[in-house]
Amino acid sequence: MKEEIELVATTLFGVEKFVGEEIDALGYTRVETTDGRVTFRAPLEGIARANLFLRCAERVCIHMGSFTADTFDSLFEGTKALPWERWIGPDDAFPVTGHSVRSQLFSVPDCQKIIKKAIVERLKGEYGISLFSEEEAKVQIRFFLYRNKATLLIDTSGDALFKRGYRTRAGKAPLRETLAAALCRIARPREDVLFWDPFCGSGTIVIEAMMRMNHIAPGLHRRFAAEQFLDLSPDLWRRAREEARDLQVRCPFEARGTDIDPAMIEIAKANALRAGITENLTFSVKNALDITTENRRGTIVCNPPYGQRLDSVREAKNLYRAMGERWKNLDRWQIYVLSDSEEFSRLYGRRPDLVRKLYNGMIPCFYYQFFRSEKKV
Repeated sequence: MKEEIELVATTLFGVEKFVGEEIDALGYTRVETTDGRVTFRAPLEGIARANLFLRCAERVCIHMGSFTADTFDSLFEGTKALPWERWIGPDDAFPVTGHSVRSQLFSVPDCQKIIKKAIVERLKGEYGISLFSEEEAKVQIRFFLYRNKATLLIDTSGDALFKRGYRTRAGKAPLRETLAAALCRIARPREDVLFWDPFCGSGTIVIEAMMRMNHIAPGLHRRFAAEQFLDLSPDLWRRAREEARDLQVRCPFEARGTDIDPAMIEIAKANALRAGITENLTFSVKNALDITTENRRGTIVCNPPYGQRLDSVREAKNLYRAMGERWKNLDRWQIYVLSDSEEFSRLYGRRPDLVRKLYNGMIPCFYYQFFRSEKKV
């Protein structure tokens, strides 16, 4: 039987369910789901496969251990007891970062120092050295202190997983690729239904929809921190990438991105090309209020401007009203809108069938879903 280790997929708040389902699809066993984290068990190759295939997770980390830490002594001893030598070589760098919430040890810099010191003491004994050059691979240590419970992790991803590599340019308020993937998952794109983002910006939502439908692994074209780790062979990563390439399909699914800004359309086209999306995806300049059904079935998934200043808020409200009025002509199309406004459904003039709370970065948002026959507010 293959050895299994415990891993943690970190997430934006609100998408834990989808990350859990993706972990299930990979064949791994979920252990626990909490706000912003899904813990699961997997063999070593699970590190590579999770990084390559999880669409909605922010990072994949090795769960080193959890223990009560209400004093600096308990934090030091609990940290020192963990097998850091398995993942950290004698010349590797191992910076420490983390958070403390509702804990007696509230000073993050002090906790960083204690954890770093404890790891050094552990490695001194294992390697028989007193000085560490930290010139080789970077092994990022992450800690979370919550209600005096310390959880210590090693980050295997490096750059966050929303950095797929295809979006080198974006607009002023880009949507994370991981959140865009969650929006698409909820909207359930189908091969025979046109998928359209009328506020496409740099194209993230429609690109993620195309990647999903064509089974393009989101991490296929990037590198990960754990590729330099001691216990993970290059063959493990090679096999995972071969699996990802073998799973790709050519799907007749069609998506469209439109935006009022010609410069953003050019950026979106370049991003799609880098993502490997060259068929059945079109971008063009168009006012979102002018779209029509073209006698087709369709699904709209969009993230219209929120507005942060007073004038912008007023403009956003006027836009929501106009969307509700003009999109009446879209007949029975399904419409999914991400907005930070709790007033959206009233301004739009239609009661949503479902609303899901999500976070766009640190902004609490609502995902308004309209997929049944129209109901007036």
